[in-house]
Parts: sequence; structure tokens; C-alpha cells
Amino acid sequence: MRRIIDGVDNLDQLRVFRPGEPEYATACATFNVLAPLRPALVVDAASAADVQQAVRYAAANGLAVAVKGGGHLQPVPGDGAVLIILDRMAGVTVDPSSAVARVTGSARWGQVLDAAAEHGLAPLNGSTPTVSAIGYVLGGGQSPTLGRQYGYASDHVTEFEVVTADGSLRVVNDTQEPELFHALKGTRGNLGVVTRMDIGLLRHPTIYAGGIFFPGEQMTTLLPLWRDWAATLPENAGTSVAVDRLPPVPDLPPHLRGAFLLHVRFAFTGPADQGEALLAPIRAAGTAVDDSVAEVPYRDSALMHADPLNPLPYVDKGLGVRELTDEALAAFLGAVGPGVDCPLVTVEIRALGGALDRAPAAPDAVPSRGLPFQVLGIGAGGPDDLPRLRAALDRLVEALRPWRYEHQMANFMTAGGAGLRDVYGPELYGSVLAVKHKYDPDNLFRVNFNFV
Repeated sequence: MRRIIDGVDNLDQLRVFRPGEPEYATACATFNVLAPLRPALVVDAASAADVQQAVRYAAANGLAVAVKGGGHLQPVPGDGAVLIILDRMAGVTVDPSSAVARVTGSARWGQVLDAAAEHGLAPLNGSTPTVSAIGYVLGGGQSPTLGRQYGYASDHVTEFEVVTADGSLRVVNDTQEPELFHALKGTRGNLGVVTRMDIGLLRHPTIYAGGIFFPGEQMTTLLPLWRDWAATLPENAGTSVAVDRLPPVPDLPPHLRGAFLLHVRFAFTGPADQGEALLAPIRAAGTAVDDSVAEVPYRDSALMHADPLNPLPYVDKGLGVRELTDEALAAFLGAVGPGVDCPLVTVEIRALGGALDRAPAAPDAVPSRGLPFQVLGIGAGGPDDLPRLRAALDRLVEALRPWRYEHQMANFMTAGGAGLRDVYGPELYGSVLAVKHKYDPDNLFRVNFNFV
């Protein structure tokens, strides 16, 4: 369906969906089926020029701009906004000589992985191939496979193309409008609509990676061992754990359906025999229900977390944790461990550190450097389940409150408001806000974790 949007002179025709039209509901659906978007209209952009026209229309009519770029976490529904969707712009090209990927629109990590793998290259992707690459990088992007060795994914971006609130299409990098370029990395869409990024790739055709599922009853002994073992790992190794209460659904292998498990994830970029030796203490510590850790094509490592690939109904909550003392682990187990009536489908702890702690070559807005651990809990269910799931998430956060670290990974934030200043800290928040006021003085881009 094509309509002409009125309100801006010389506006070309755009593909637009309005409430009540068949395409509207599909365009507004998100990965979380409990949180569809509710804009006044949807612009299905096919080019950066379409994005410019949509932004100018929104500005001329006093409407906020929301962007659906393929991410999983959508903080607010965008009531009354102009929603710009970027699926028709999705694309990936790789220059093997420079090891740089050009990513456009809402291209997912799976597309980047496939394009990079043809040349023996690897991106600093996240834990699922279905997440938008650009959206992930705008939050910094912590790669479970490569992050501890190479830092945040945003450290490897060489250029963005972005439409700002005045409708201008800007190409920004370390020398062209560097202030905007640096502030885009870590602020999750507060400063414009990013239509393209160029990002460096790494030469890792294979990796030793995967996960081991242990019976959940063994986690009382396994978790302290995992904590101590994780602290000894070299920077080219990364790990996380998840307490899983898996649903009895047919798309899971029979031995995992409805199971209570501890999932230990591991990735290592060195030789497989060295990775096997590093992992040996964990393998020997419990009785594995399933063990997928092996040398694999790098493309396959995107599945090591076993994250859901299809939309589902869920609620979540995350927090940074400064240390996992014995008391902290006891509190964690008291909230989600064996014998606890916990309805959450998964609660994960990511061990960070390494290059993720180091300052980037140029300033950016990533708030989580120096964060030791990131915790995220997820509860899946329908509307009737929400009170119980939210109460369980609150109990998890409250249990870990004595060890809470104010900063956390931007892509794991599940609440904005006043807490946003704490996550970023006053100095970083203030510097980003100055850039926000310069490029978006009327806060057009506010359907997000908003800097105000």
C-alpha cells in the first residue's frame, strides 16, 4: 500500500501503514509478543532518503520518531509516534581485503556471519543471530565469543551513516563530526536513525565453543567452581552460566524438555586442544546432560547460548554485579537455585573483563567498562503470568542488591528514567546529553531509554 504523507513540501511517496490496515500489525510486531509497538503510522523505508522524509514529517508535525531495526528489547511502545522500519534496507557486503563489513538497515547478525564466513572472517556478534547488528552495536555490543579479547563491538566501527533530527543524512567517523560518531556508540538510538555502519571483522574461521548442560541440582557446587575458574581464563576465552528451567516444548531435544539445568557456555579462539585443557576442570566437575563444546565454524558459535530464535512472550530484568562472593552466590541460589519455586525460564551471569575493561582508542558512550558481571533474568508467559514473573525478577534483583554495580551493559538495560544517570555516571551522561541537545534539541528520538 502506498500513501502520500502530507505536511512536508516536496515529500516523495513512501510506503506507509496506519492503524487498522492489514500491514500495520505485522510492522509493529516485535520479538517480544507482549510488547508490540503502537505508533500513529509506520514508514516502511527502502532507502536513507525515505528515512529522511519520515524524520522531517515527524519533526514538522511534533511527533516522536521510533525505530524498529530488529532488536529484541523494545523499552516503550511508541504511542503516537512515527515508526520507521528498516527491513527493506537490510544488507551486508564484506570487503575481504580490508576485513570490513558494510551493514545496512536492520540486517541481522546471521546475515553478517554468513557474509563474513565466506572469507574466513568473524564479527563481534552477540548471543543470537536474529538480533539486528546495528542496534546491537549502538548499545556497545558485548560478544560472548570475542569480546574479552577484542573489546566491545562498537570499538570496531569505522563509520556510521545517520539521519539526525533535522532530516540531514550525515556520514560520521573519527574525523567527520567525531563528537556525534563517538556518542552514537553506547546510547541506543538517542541521536538519530543509523542507516549504515562499517565495522571491522576478525580473522577467525573457526572457534572452540559451545555449551555444557548439567543437572540443576549440581549448581550448588558448580557455581563457586565456575566463578573461580572463570577468573583464571586468558583473555581469548569467555564464559557465562545460565540457570534454565526449560519448557516442555517439542522444538527442544527430548532430554532437555522441561528440564532444570545449569548451562555453562565457553568460547576460546586458540587451538582446540588448548581450549579442551582449559575446559577440563568444568567438564570433570559434574555429570553433563549435554555437551556441545567443540571446534566449529565461527558461524555456528552464534548458537552456543541456545537462545530462542523465534518471537515469544517474556519479561526481563538486568543488573550489573561487582563481585560474586560466597554470600552473593548463596543469595543468587536462594532466588533461583534448586528447591526454589522460581518461574523464570532463564537467569544468566556473564563474566566480563579483559579487553571489555580497557578504554577505547577514542571516547565513546559505552557505560559498562570495568563491569565484572552482568546478570539478566527472563520470564516467559502470557499476560496472566506477568505478576508472578515480575515478582520473581524483583526478588532476583533484591537478592543481589548488596553486590549491585550501578553500571551495566546498555543492551541489557530494562528500565530507564532516573536510573539511566546512574548507569552512565554523571560525567558520561552529561557529555552525551550535550551531544543530544546539539543534534536533537527537541528530543525527537525519545522512544528509547531517553537522555533528557
